[in-house]
Amino acid sequence: MSNPATPPRSLAEALRARDDASLAVLLRARPDLITPVPTDLTQLATRAGTRASVLRALERLDRFALQTAEALAVAGDPASCQELLGLMAGDAGDPAVAGELPRAVAALRDQALVWGDDDRLRLVRTAREVLAPSPQHPSPTGLGPSVREATSGMSPGRIQEIVAAAGLPSTHDSVSAVDALTKLFGHRKKMAKLLAAAPAESREVLSRLVWGPPYGQITPEPAAHLRWLLDRGLLLPTAPGTVVLPREVALHLREGRAHREPEPAPPAVEPAAVHRPQVVDATAAGQAYTTLATVEELLKDWDEGGPAVLRAGGLSVRDLKRTAVALDLPEPIAAFWVELAYAAGLLASDGEADERYAATPAYDEWLERPPAERWAQLAEAWLTGTRASGLVGGRDAKDRALSALGPGLDRSAAPEVRHRVLSLLAALPEGAAPAPDSVLARLRWERPLRGPQQHGDDLRTRLARWTLSEAELLGVTGRGALSAHGRALLGAPAVEKTPEQAAEPSGPGDKLPVRHHHLALALEPLSAPEQAVATATAGRLLAPLLPEPLDHVLLQADLTAVAPGPLRRPLADALGVLADVESKGGATVYRFTPASVRRALDAGQTAADLHAFLTTHSRTPVPQPLAYLIDDVARRHGHLRVGAASAYVRCDDDTVLNEIMADKRASGLRLRRLAPTVLATQADPAALLEGLRAMGYAPAAESAEGDVLITRAHAHRTPPRTAPEPVPDGPPPPDATLLAAAIRAIRAGDLAATTPRKSAGAAVRGGELPRTTPAETLATMQAAVLTGDTLWIGYVNAEGTASQRVIAPIRVEGGFVTAYDHTADEVRTYPLHRVTGVAELAED
Repeated sequence: MSNPATPPRSLAEALRARDDASLAVLLRARPDLITPVPTDLTQLATRAGTRASVLRALERLDRFALQTAEALAVAGDPASCQELLGLMAGDAGDPAVAGELPRAVAALRDQALVWGDDDRLRLVRTAREVLAPSPQHPSPTGLGPSVREATSGMSPGRIQEIVAAAGLPSTHDSVSAVDALTKLFGHRKKMAKLLAAAPAESREVLSRLVWGPPYGQITPEPAAHLRWLLDRGLLLPTAPGTVVLPREVALHLREGRAHREPEPAPPAVEPAAVHRPQVVDATAAGQAYTTLATVEELLKDWDEGGPAVLRAGGLSVRDLKRTAVALDLPEPIAAFWVELAYAAGLLASDGEADERYAATPAYDEWLERPPAERWAQLAEAWLTGTRASGLVGGRDAKDRALSALGPGLDRSAAPEVRHRVLSLLAALPEGAAPAPDSVLARLRWERPLRGPQQHGDDLRTRLARWTLSEAELLGVTGRGALSAHGRALLGAPAVEKTPEQAAEPSGPGDKLPVRHHHLALALEPLSAPEQAVATATAGRLLAPLLPEPLDHVLLQADLTAVAPGPLRRPLADALGVLADVESKGGATVYRFTPASVRRALDAGQTAADLHAFLTTHSRTPVPQPLAYLIDDVARRHGHLRVGAASAYVRCDDDTVLNEIMADKRASGLRLRRLAPTVLATQADPAALLEGLRAMGYAPAAESAEGDVLITRAHAHRTPPRTAPEPVPDGPPPPDATLLAAAIRAIRAGDLAATTPRKSAGAAVRGGELPRTTPAETLATMQAAVLTGDTLWIGYVNAEGTASQRVIAPIRVEGGFVTAYDHTADEVRTYPLHRVTGVAELAED
């Protein structure tokens, strides 16, 4: 802890005494302070004390640093480090608290929440107002107001009565009486003697109030044991029927501690199970392949145009259920995959009048990339995105339903929580899967909540739970442990292992040591270029673990084909037309049916094409039943022709038409014979085709020229779309270049605001721009060019923003002054009509 020779008198002076590295730490931790860049350090200090900025800074403190700030809020102003240590460690002392307290104070100083030397620590006024106890907002410490605060509205006579009842000599004024009472309550031996004489019921009342809340209710005629406490000031009235336990009394009963349980060290993230790293990576890679297959299946199902977009945006509950059934997944998991495809830019609204969801052109490009790169794109979109699919099905602040792909799902804290959860997993030994509760406890220590939700199921806790499950779904983790490619995605270094560790088998019951929290891996979120490099590295690590696509299937006599692994894309697409998927898993089973074979023929294939395709891509001979099925469907395919009459059926074999006319199932089609080989109907061609196929026939559609129409799947695509931008949680942390420029500008502006000046024209008060007439301004500028003096000027730019600058004029001509600007550290030219005034700097 620093101890400057001249203690600062304000936060601005404390900031002025910092070096550039210390200012950089402050601005990096609180980026809202340089949005926009302050003109000087006084403005920076003012901005650092605003309520919104202070609240944001308090929310980013860890539990012990926040407990330290809460203790300072109930300590004297200013407080010494020794007084603060007594409040944090108590009378008995706590070595762990004493060891960590300098770190907590340094963290508060770094973020400009505390200023002053070790003997005069001051909490910024806004933070004290937020954390100090009041009847409307009790202190998180459970302490009430001090004796001085509680007796501020009490009559002098009543104060003297309390002093006398407490065994103190009477005084001539209320101020000295309150001081005497405060000293009594702060004296351990005298207070112990006073409380030893208290009735047992009185001590019981104090024990109920000691840890808060410190307020209680009494009747107009209190009982004797309450009257005993009231007479001696151990309870003080704050309102009719309400009493409070004074802070000094509570601290004596607590043995000097402001908090019941100080938490100087974070809870350890305990491994619940340990697996071999190879098992973890293989499990995660298998799930990564499932991720690709699921996203492809989802978008293939929406290939010809997906569900309609709700008027308010998003998927309807019915469409989400249909999607979940199609994917054979629970609705929350289906919502996750839908949101993931949307976050990766593979899915969007088509923007048509009848607006629907569909794949984007980027989806076709994504399909052409290697599998590992496709997975890496999805994983990066999940890690950095702000949309939280776990909110789907809930309600927003206005009690409106939250739907998948709809508005209201962005949570700015999501990327930070995901990154932090994975960082905690990366800090564990390789292959260790943490206990989820220990991860949640660690996160609550790092970002404790203030207020009534501090023990509830808050958003950060839910985001952390969703992160653990989504990372497993995505293949970032395997069996709960972070995989090697997941570690690379995070930007974490690889874990070094000895040969003995690599060869030693591990079981779920094994326990591994947990690193001390100061040595635990503390990973900062990566910048966009760094994340791109990390994503590419993760893809390279995953690539060897993914199964190699196959170019063959195994045909079986029961009209099925077994794909023993992932198929190459052309083979999978062709087989998906010729057969229906019957089951998925380690091996995919396809079933051939008359309808699926007819679908392939409708797509332009011939029987010979299908026989050649199966012969080429099957490791087993084509079974005779399958060959018969293809030939039988092909023989009947196109035997009937359907055209527009509204619709007609023609067939060279009139006996087939006679069968149709005699079939009762054809009554709904209302067919009539136009010629021995032609039937006509008022139904449209599509309905006629469907009806005849339902009767077991295999008709083919034909054009007006009599040619067979080949039907091919139409892939509906949206116009080019970009992936949704994450919603930031306040201003982004500044990079090194911006920090250096901001600090240079603040220093220069502070130099202009604080440099001693000679009087020029009207007197200038602190903080005001200099004011001189145009003639005086011009004369002073010209003189400075000759003498080389440095001037202080006020300047208003084209946007009307006023600033103070320190310049060394070089040339004055044409209504402009060219000068070296110390505030910008460069030569600039300024219009003289925008200079409000000028003053010479004092020689010292």
